[in-house]
Amino acid sequence: MADLAVVPQQPVAAGWDTLRDEPGPDTVRCLGLYAKLSAGVTVVTALDATGCPTGMTVSALTSLSARPPLVLACLRGGSRTLTALRDQGAFAVSLLTARQELVAERFADPSVPPALRFADIPVRQVLGLPVLAEALAWSVCLVEDIRPYGDHHAVVGRVMAVDVNGGRPLLWHDRTFHTLTGPREN
Repeated sequence: MADLAVVPQQPVAAGWDTLRDEPGPDTVRCLGLYAKLSAGVTVVTALDATGCPTGMTVSALTSLSARPPLVLACLRGGSRTLTALRDQGAFAVSLLTARQELVAERFADPSVPPALRFADIPVRQVLGLPVLAEALAWSVCLVEDIRPYGDHHAVVGRVMAVDVNGGRPLLWHDRTFHTLTGPREN
């Protein structure tokens, strides 16, 4: 049976909202929950203030709206990529294939400088932004909104260009990479 972190019921003071005012679980327990979420692995890219490409691996990306076409990406606060897309007002998203695990690792490593992240990786320019050429799919977006939430920022992008290729996606689950299995190949 799962180990539950249940706080015993205590008398409620006037004005006390038990859902909002309880301290909640600790960071380790929350990270354990987040690790069980399955997500596609993407690389978000942008151009910095000098026009050089920068990018980072992101597993928190989702569609937000079809009309208008919007995506939502969550980027670590203080990252070079977040700074670049905020300054330039645009970014690209490349959904990685199962064969691009090393690409995901390189763009996730904060010790790798931005220029070296792109070394030996086929990149094409789409509307002036770097897109990983061998990606499963990609989009180029204009920044619609950026809001801070905890240690990350939610970035809403309006999709201006998109392309979809074949292959299997690279997935992130339980702190390791995975891929889909089965007979269907799109």
